[in-house]
Amino acid sequence: QVQLVESGGGLVQAGGSLRLSCAASGDTFSRYAMGWFRQAPGKEREFVVGISWTGGITDVADSVKGRFTISRDNAKNTVYLQMNSLKPEDTAVYYCAADNRWLRPRDPREYDSWGQGTQVTVSS
Repeated sequence: QVQLVESGGGLVQAGGSLRLSCAASGDTFSRYAMGWFRQAPGKEREFVVGISWTGGITDVADSVKGRFTISRDNAKNTVYLQMNSLKPEDTAVYYCAADNRWLRPRDPREYDSWGQGTQVTVSS
């Protein structure tokens, strides 16, 4: 399995931007489709965005469409989440995850490996 480490979280004002990174190691990164999920206190983990093995296909939750963009660099074994126009309701722990089948990109149970998460806090 691949090991994942997220970085780039922090505190930002509403309307600001952050870019999260997720570095992979331990297996061939290009074998995995990738997803970003988030979990706010007291809420279930929810799908944010996903990207296919080569980056040609992306899936974006309606709640972040037009504001968040996922990308990947297979040469650097890294997936990115660019977050613009952040809102207080985007506050959560953000996790990246890897899935070598990607049959149901929005279902967290389909993902094989998870990072430890990075906190994103958006102040109003």
